[in-house]
Amino acid sequence: MSDSVRSGTAPGTGSASRRSMAVSALIGAAVMASVDEIVFHQILGWHHFYDRSTSGVGLLSDGLLHTAELLGLVAGFFLYADLRRRGALASAHAWSGFFLGLGTFQLFDGIVDHKLLRLHQIRYGVDVTPYDWAWNIAGLVLLLIGVILALRATRRGGAGPQS
Repeated sequence: MSDSVRSGTAPGTGSASRRSMAVSALIGAAVMASVDEIVFHQILGWHHFYDRSTSGVGLLSDGLLHTAELLGLVAGFFLYADLRRRGALASAHAWSGFFLGLGTFQLFDGIVDHKLLRLHQIRYGVDVTPYDWAWNIAGLVLLLIGVILALRATRRGGAGPQS
């Protein structure tokens, strides 16, 4: 009997689908955090993760965000590799989880970090309204892609192993 069957995560089971989705959502959130941190924090220099203090604290907060995203990527890819090794990766659900992770991070950052907690804004010295709309609509589109992919995978029984 294979490890995937003994562990209860054989392809075609709800457990394999949920695990594939969760692991890939972790990877998606970490990827989006990386894109945000690299593009908007480092390359464009528009903001730090925490902008309500000194620039030194802002850089420290960016370093902590970078650490968290790297830990998320490493953990996510170890878990992903384990699913593949056991033949328990539900690839259609994994793709949906990836987009759900991307969109969830984007919307959380745009709504909670930018507006509710006011940790930072997307950009300073300009009218942020178009930036906020673009940021949150992009997050919503990514989230909706994830939902559509999840529904399609569930309807088709897309819990089969990655080929």
